[in-house]
Amino acid sequence: MFTTARRARRLIPVVLLLVWLGIGGALGPFAGRLGEVATNDQAAFLPRSAESTEVIAAQRAFQKDEPLPVIVLWTADDGGPAEALREEADRALAPLAAEPGFGGRPSPVMVSEDGKALQSVVPLGPGAGEDLAPALERVEAAAERVPGTTVRLAGPAAGQADLSAAFAGIDGLLLGVALATVLAILLLVYRSVLLPLIIIVGSVFALALACAVVYALADHGVVRVDGQVQGILSILVIGAATDYALLLTARHREELARGDGDRFTAVRAALRRCTGAITASAATVALGLLALLLSDLTNNRALGPVGAIGIVCAVLSTLTFLPAVLALLGRAAYWPARPHRAEGAADGRGGRGVWPRVAAAVDRAPRRVWALSLAGLLACAAFAPLLTSKGVPLDEIFVNDAPSVAAQKTLGRHFPGGSGSPAVVIADADRAGRVTAAARATEGVADATALTESGRPGAEPRVVDGRVRVDVTLQDAADSDAAKDTVVRLRAALHAVPGADALVGGPTAQQYDTRITAERDRAVIVPVVLAVILVILVGLLRSLLLPVLLVATVGLNFLATLGVSALVFENLLGFSGTDPSVPLYGFVFLVALGVDYNIFLMSRVREESLRHGVREGVLRGLVATGGVITSAGVVLAATFAALGVIPLAFLVQIAFIVAFGVLLDTLVVRSLLVPALVRDIGRAVWWPGSLSRADGRDTAAS
Repeated sequence: MFTTARRARRLIPVVLLLVWLGIGGALGPFAGRLGEVATNDQAAFLPRSAESTEVIAAQRAFQKDEPLPVIVLWTADDGGPAEALREEADRALAPLAAEPGFGGRPSPVMVSEDGKALQSVVPLGPGAGEDLAPALERVEAAAERVPGTTVRLAGPAAGQADLSAAFAGIDGLLLGVALATVLAILLLVYRSVLLPLIIIVGSVFALALACAVVYALADHGVVRVDGQVQGILSILVIGAATDYALLLTARHREELARGDGDRFTAVRAALRRCTGAITASAATVALGLLALLLSDLTNNRALGPVGAIGIVCAVLSTLTFLPAVLALLGRAAYWPARPHRAEGAADGRGGRGVWPRVAAAVDRAPRRVWALSLAGLLACAAFAPLLTSKGVPLDEIFVNDAPSVAAQKTLGRHFPGGSGSPAVVIADADRAGRVTAAARATEGVADATALTESGRPGAEPRVVDGRVRVDVTLQDAADSDAAKDTVVRLRAALHAVPGADALVGGPTAQQYDTRITAERDRAVIVPVVLAVILVILVGLLRSLLLPVLLVATVGLNFLATLGVSALVFENLLGFSGTDPSVPLYGFVFLVALGVDYNIFLMSRVREESLRHGVREGVLRGLVATGGVITSAGVVLAATFAALGVIPLAFLVQIAFIVAFGVLLDTLVVRSLLVPALVRDIGRAVWWPGSLSRADGRDTAAS
């Protein structure tokens, strides 16, 4: 009977391996299909309760199928007057109205005040999708029939096309860069051929499962996915699965090196000792991400469940697929290297490696180590207030020059800065005249015109359900701080018109509302994430003081990272601001992932302290986990850095913040600050747990 049960247990790895091979084969294609259910329409990711979001809903009543406008801009090649080309430009665009995929007649061609440029707005059909690029090509080809001019395309349609181009191939490019980076690091860490491939395959299987689940949910409208969420999901799953795999394989290698049992015994022992730390670490990240559901910004709420799904799949792969393969291969998984004990891990902390020397320095002068580390972090954190998160200007959204950005700049030189991106006002029809007059009288407004039935200025306003729409052209560029200030003044002026019930929206108002909502989200979500992490740490470490200490250190690491980022973004990368969501994303990732490494360290410290006393436990835990946690940090930093291949400022900023912050946490906070503080405070850091009480071994060691 014993033999039968043993054989049954040994069949489990085979069954698990077959299950994951089936998952990889059946669900693998979904890793490249998320684009089918993704949307890059930024209007779908606005604050739910903002005034500008109400305006979008109200606009649909005026035109059920809201067209996507593209602004055609002509400038004379010789820099001369463009007035003489006006009629020819009208004739060139007129045939587009009859073509499929267009939403109506192009607007009459306008001449700029300086007389050197022409402008017309061509409405494209709503939901152009894959037909957007061909439609823009037809517009450009028609406009180029005007001789002696240079044609540029600006406006929402051109910007959306550039955004789609930036995300084109995100599945293959981003995943390829991330996997190649991880593979190179693992080959250096393990000096093994087979094990890095096993870890990579496990992370790819986890990503396939996560993408399949997210695809199904997005297809049924349960979650939203855009290019940013899609890219972060890939990086998060690959990075997390690799991190957890490094922890498990390091412990498995220790168990094999002991020689106390066969390969199955070694896997069981490694799982028994690592599962708590891995699941607690995953819980901090998953619950931290789920806290984003409290956000009023739809793209933040989208990342929450999508990211949490990715983390759960990473843990499932690490705790099932990887142990199954390790149980079947045993020592062969590490070929040509041979499993050996981590330096000083099991039977002492002597040795000549890096981590025994670090532990010795911490033991010799803990107060000096933590004081210097703390001073360095505080110095970096002092620059954190310099990081502005009011939004990224249009000309900085794309890391490389984008055609729509260049066109918008040229448009702003010849027409009012807000041309093509007007503020949209919805108001009661019987107050249309007063609303229009109040808008024109507002400082920073160039013009205000009611939408008419004929589409021609001066005609009767179009009335829908007793409401009218007024388009307000701003004097300043739509993405500028001056334009946002104008929107604030415009809202104050129009809200004061009796009986108008006016709402002010449009691109500038959306940016302003997004910034205000992001500030509110940070105030709500940050305390929730900290509380969730604190509860998990208390349960895992059976202490109250130590969890507070760990949360404080990772919070300081976050502030130090923001300080360094502020200097790098402005002085090296040329960013004048960050997206309003960047600080919140950076906080969630850095604090949750930073606690991850402290969980890996302190769970091992607790294990060693129960055997050898608190002082010795700190040093042994640091030596035992130093190499694997540093490797995990480098892997995670490298995978997030891969986001930089997507030429968008938002992702480049997130990539730098997380990559730098993870390295700072791994190399300074977890390696020096936390061990030195714990060593200096002594057993009291475990209060009120059993480890906080006097221990003869500690007394002798002290």
